Amino acid sequence: MLTDLMSQVFDQSDADQLLGFGRGIEREALRTTKAGQLSLTAHPSALGEKLTHPLVTTDFSEAQLELITPVHNSNEAVLHHLKQIHQWTAQRLDGEQLWPGSMPCALPSDDQIPLAYYGDSNAGRLKTTYRHGLGLRYHRTMQTICAVHYNFSFNHSFFERLARLSGHSSLNITAANAFRSERYFGLMRNFRYLAWLPAYLFGASPAVDNSFIRDPNHDLERIDEHTFFKPFATSLRSGGLGYQSSTQSDLLNICFNTLGNYTETLRAGITTDYAPYQALTAKSTTRFPQVNTSILQSEAEFYSSIRAKATPPPGHNFLNYLDQVGVGYIEVRLLDINPYLPMGVDLAQLDFMDLLLAHCMLTDSPQHDDALCRVVSQNFQGATESGRKPGFNLLRDEQSIALVDWAAELFAEFNDLASALDQIHGDDRYQRCLTELAPRITNPDLTPSGQLLSDLHRDGTSFLAHHQALSDHHHRSCYNDPLQRETELALDRVAADSKEAFTKISSNSDDAFDEYLAQYQQAYRSDT
Repeated sequence: MLTDLMSQVFDQSDADQLLGFGRGIEREALRTTKAGQLSLTAHPSALGEKLTHPLVTTDFSEAQLELITPVHNSNEAVLHHLKQIHQWTAQRLDGEQLWPGSMPCALPSDDQIPLAYYGDSNAGRLKTTYRHGLGLRYHRTMQTICAVHYNFSFNHSFFERLARLSGHSSLNITAANAFRSERYFGLMRNFRYLAWLPAYLFGASPAVDNSFIRDPNHDLERIDEHTFFKPFATSLRSGGLGYQSSTQSDLLNICFNTLGNYTETLRAGITTDYAPYQALTAKSTTRFPQVNTSILQSEAEFYSSIRAKATPPPGHNFLNYLDQVGVGYIEVRLLDINPYLPMGVDLAQLDFMDLLLAHCMLTDSPQHDDALCRVVSQNFQGATESGRKPGFNLLRDEQSIALVDWAAELFAEFNDLASALDQIHGDDRYQRCLTELAPRITNPDLTPSGQLLSDLHRDGTSFLAHHQALSDHHHRSCYNDPLQRETELALDRVAADSKEAFTKISSNSDDAFDEYLAQYQQAYRSDT
């Protein structure tokens, strides 16, 4: 059944225009040798300059590619563009390959994992220093984990109409920005409350290679001498083994209630010294081991399933800009890479994410107190570690409920929204995605994590061998397909332009960078 707000939006004569979404994808992928070892080579020159390339850059490691689409108005378009970027990139790797999953390939020792290098300009050195700091704080091994990030937005006319439907006859720019931010934060609270569901449906990292395990004190089980796993895990990447920080969870209380609380808490994290991180700098022989010794080096270090985003002009402080103009879009960060898919995601998953995010926007979202914040985190972590376990329960309204029962209830709610969206857009895509994904609720073997473990047990193969075979398959069946000539030339031109832009950025001395770091940190202490 549609909520009152949903019904009002769908009753608008231009509902099809109001409910048009913008979406973009950032897909990370490790470069590997054909034997499945992490590449130790420099970023390929044929790909352009990663500091200035808008589509192909690197994340933490020199061997960790990040493939980025612009914003598109349809999921078909964004997947098509992502495929083109994959093909163009893979065909310029000179014998190397793209790793297909979130959990990494065979890794060298932690200190041998190469940091991404962006040149000697202040901006480039800041990026490398930040990554060096991440390596000190969390170890480089953890940073090689890869993901798909889904950037999503509603259009301006949607918020204008939503404001009128909410009783605001006219809003100036400041008030309109505040209203939009308020609605996005409501979406993010609802999303975090339901984040266990996409973790269950799309989690694809229940197993890891033994080269990833640096701490012998863990609760993983062995499949074979090379592979560790958790029998009912969906996403080790999002669980305690992956992108989590007890420091952040203990010291930063962000419940996504307001923009002001969000930016103030992050700003405090970036400007509050933390003794253990001060000790890391004291022990280091590197002149610039970290951007700072605070709880966070920057807002980018904040680990969360979803983030508020905006696009500041070059040189502007992100948090100050976010305070000034409000939330422009949201970034979903919890999605594992599905190793069975060449692009790591498919159309049904993206359509489901659209549906889930629209539901989160158009459903009431009371603010989260500390107790509910803890429940949200516990439910999510439980689903990542044990979500496929028979009889696994979550906590809802202080009552225990089976994950499968809650998921079934949500799918029933989503069906009405899917039907309404399909009706205004003249197709059946959203109902179709629910039909395709619904069997995963009662049959966890159909989830990517379930499928992966079934394959490993059935075939008696290691995690590395399994993923290497998938990497080979994707390169043969998709990545090596020839691009249209005009597409190839256009992507070649973007790479050439990135090199030209890079040559115009001047290098800086250590003293100049020292001053740059001080100014960078001061921007977080300045009034917005």
